[in-house]
Amino acid sequence: MSTMTTTVYWTSADSPVGPLLLTAAPTGELTSLSVPGQKGGRTVQDGWRRDPGPFRAAEQQLAAYFAGELEEFRLAVRTAGTPFREKVWAALDDVPYGATVSYGEIAARIGAPRAAVRAVGGAIGANPLLIVRPCHRVIGADGSLTGYAGGLERKVRLLTHEGVLRP
Repeated sequence: MSTMTTTVYWTSADSPVGPLLLTAAPTGELTSLSVPGQKGGRTVQDGWRRDPGPFRAAEQQLAAYFAGELEEFRLAVRTAGTPFREKVWAALDDVPYGATVSYGEIAARIGAPRAAVRAVGGAIGANPLLIVRPCHRVIGADGSLTGYAGGLERKVRLLTHEGVLRP
């Protein structure tokens, strides 16, 4: 029985919210974007290959986003989650720049019952593509800035950058 290992490419990029760790599949799709200290975030592993090549588009789009010149990412991404998580993540992709939604609204958008809000929160917390897949735009039903895997301070900075919050 042979185990085939897939090469993981990685690079890091500076940003106003700290250094970003990006990973990609050999085919070039972005597979994760993590920040230091992120709950469930990735860290560079032995055997990963540092190569900025697959990340040129991502780096250009992230720079444009932080410069206020880009509101929607157009990147090839590949994430692996349960069918439920994939549904939640697809719903996140539809939340526009400068807008927020509640966990309950995400549950409703995917046809999940109100009782699934906690599971929706878990799926959002497991989002492997911070910033690119905008989980920072999900807030509590009462408008509170509930948890963010990248830390509440980063969530505030991202929402302020997008004009949702006043500086």
